[in-house]
Amino acid sequence: MPDFTTDERFDGLYLNVAQTAQGIEPLLDTVFSFLRRKTDFFSGGGGPDAAINKVNEVLQKHVDIYNKEQLKKKPKTVKKTEPKKKEEGEVVEIGNDGVFDVSDAPEASPAVAPSVLSVEAPQATKEVISSSDDVPPLGNGGTVPGKYTWTQTLAEVQITVPLPTGTRGRDMNVVMGKRHLKVGLLRQPLIIDAPLHKAIILDDSFWTIEDNNRLVLNLQKSNQMEWWDCVCQGDPTIDVTKIRPENSSVSDLDGETRKTVEKMMYDQRQRAQGLPTSEEEEKMNMLKKFQEQHPELDFSNAKIN
Repeated sequence: MPDFTTDERFDGLYLNVAQTAQGIEPLLDTVFSFLRRKTDFFSGGGGPDAAINKVNEVLQKHVDIYNKEQLKKKPKTVKKTEPKKKEEGEVVEIGNDGVFDVSDAPEASPAVAPSVLSVEAPQATKEVISSSDDVPPLGNGGTVPGKYTWTQTLAEVQITVPLPTGTRGRDMNVVMGKRHLKVGLLRQPLIIDAPLHKAIILDDSFWTIEDNNRLVLNLQKSNQMEWWDCVCQGDPTIDVTKIRPENSSVSDLDGETRKTVEKMMYDQRQRAQGLPTSEEEEKMNMLKKFQEQHPELDFSNAKIN
């Protein structure tokens, strides 16, 4: 069974809930409300008593982990008190009244205006965007200079936005819509504010802060059978006909999905060479057979769509 005690994949989702709940009790209410309404946590097995025991067991496990972490952090020798920077992950602080502190950002480093931020595109990516040779885009994505880099699979798009060191979730202004994306630092001009290239599934999309210096957004595509040539409308585009998915990734797909992906890849190669797609070839073959069956008919002036 995977170890979920250090799993950070859901941090962005829980941070959104924490900032909305504004308190530890409302946050826990949302968790237990979900378990009560959508699962058999309270009714299955040993009933409510078993549920209470399981909660206590998991809680004690995390108390033990916390105590071990605190022991590791404890200094071996006492030195003069000096101001020091904490290298801490994405943490929502709780006040004495149990309310989350989501407004006061630490004074660790002043927020830098997005115009100052720069994304240095890897040389390979720059060549992909500008060159005409048959080189696939790096990570099947690209770079929007001064804003972000992005990669994609057929199922999702991942965007990485560089941020000032020390940035935390509470410093961010992120609004994800089905067809629009806004990203920026609080009280600063937005870094991204544009319609998305295609629609996304909001419930499966999330964001998180990594290493206190970059924002990572995972956008789940509504249509998971197509490649995006850009993230937001108006941004530089990539040539999707040059995308070459890993063979191992294609072979891992189920039969029907694999056929669809292979057909898409074939059609992309055909279009890039100015040749008919699989659907157009099928129509041409059907017409050829019909002509062979009816040699008496003259098709020389026929208009076929």
